[in-house]
Amino acid sequence: MTAALVATPVLRAPEPPMPKTLLPLSTPDDTEAAYYDALLHADLEQLMACWSDEDDIVCVLPGTHRLIGHAQIRAAFEALMTNGSIRVVVENLHKTETASSTIHSALVHVSMGAADRPEDLWLFVTSVYVKTAHGWRLVAHHASPGMQESVTGSWVAADTTLH
Repeated sequence: MTAALVATPVLRAPEPPMPKTLLPLSTPDDTEAAYYDALLHADLEQLMACWSDEDDIVCVLPGTHRLIGHAQIRAAFEALMTNGSIRVVVENLHKTETASSTIHSALVHVSMGAADRPEDLWLFVTSVYVKTAHGWRLVAHHASPGMQESVTGSWVAADTTLH
């Protein structure tokens, strides 16, 4: 008597849904929008996906020392997000663009903390984005205390005509 071969189905784990962090970041504006959306939803994975894969990324937040690399930046934002979402409204955005890098400088209004005890801040923010093989990614972010009065102030440079 010969044994019959019976095909045994291979059980595989279902494919996980595509993570939100794999959003296409086709422009610096897409990356900035994803970054602020991650803050709004306290989504640390999405926030970190906005950063470049390079080891020398840098971030300066008000009241902290300079953060270098993924581990330090992740830890700082993880601590910030323990209080929930961080809402950001960008005002007076100025862009300096090249083919492979873009600098965004803005005054931003930040609201964070519990709904019954929100904390409102005005920050001057500079973010540097570079074009990578995976889309535009953040390489540097610097935020320092600002003033609400700056919203009405002019950020336009003086006449730069060379004659």
